[in-house]
Amino acid sequence: MNEFSIKRAISNILVAIILIVGAIVSSTILINGVVKIKSSQSTITVTGSAKQQITSDWIVWTGSFDAKSAELTDAYAKLEVSRNKVSEYFKGKGLSEDDFVFNSITTSIYYVMNDYGAYTNKIDYYDLSQTMTIKSGEIDSITEITRNATELLNQDVAFQSDPPQYFYTKLADMKITMLAEATADAKKRAEMMAENAGNKLGDLKYADMGVMQITPLYSNEIDDYGINDTSSLEKEITAVVHCQFKIAD
Repeated sequence: MNEFSIKRAISNILVAIILIVGAIVSSTILINGVVKIKSSQSTITVTGSAKQQITSDWIVWTGSFDAKSAELTDAYAKLEVSRNKVSEYFKGKGLSEDDFVFNSITTSIYYVMNDYGAYTNKIDYYDLSQTMTIKSGEIDSITEITRNATELLNQDVAFQSDPPQYFYTKLADMKITMLAEATADAKKRAEMMAENAGNKLGDLKYADMGVMQITPLYSNEIDDYGINDTSSLEKEITAVVHCQFKIAD
């Protein structure tokens, strides 16, 4: 064999070795890639929810009245007369003095405006206002009273009624039950998904609680930070949990 033939044979051997090594490396990369993909599929993440309808059992209502006068003492005297009329009105509706609370008086001062549209240092009048609050578990009776409170206008009381707020006092206990139901719902969803994929569901790996949505009945409103509706007597509570389960071998 001449020198050229020897060199050619050596070159062929080197090429073969390079191809073999390349195939081994490629196979290793492919296998590692498959393992990684399989590893990423070893858990399943689902969201579970639970809903419950409730009727509010606590009402909070606020009304306000005011009195105006160029003299501060006169404004206080007028406000006191109005406060006495308000107190007598609600006692006439069957409430006791312990059922409503008068809050502190707010005093606003208004100044005279000159011909150029600028306010002067001269006081035009004082406006004194006061609020009263009722908190009760007598939902129906208080709601009816709040609807008719503007009758005080007939007694020369500048009375304004705010919308009542409705609350549910047993919400803390209900949250615990609903979170358990939402977790069970999440597990059921995960089991169905795992079975459809030919796998079995393993242990719970991770779980966190989503925000609570307390909305008016039949409402589809949601918020990322949660909703706490106080405008409706009838409400719906939705609890959400996010769960991650292992896929059993």
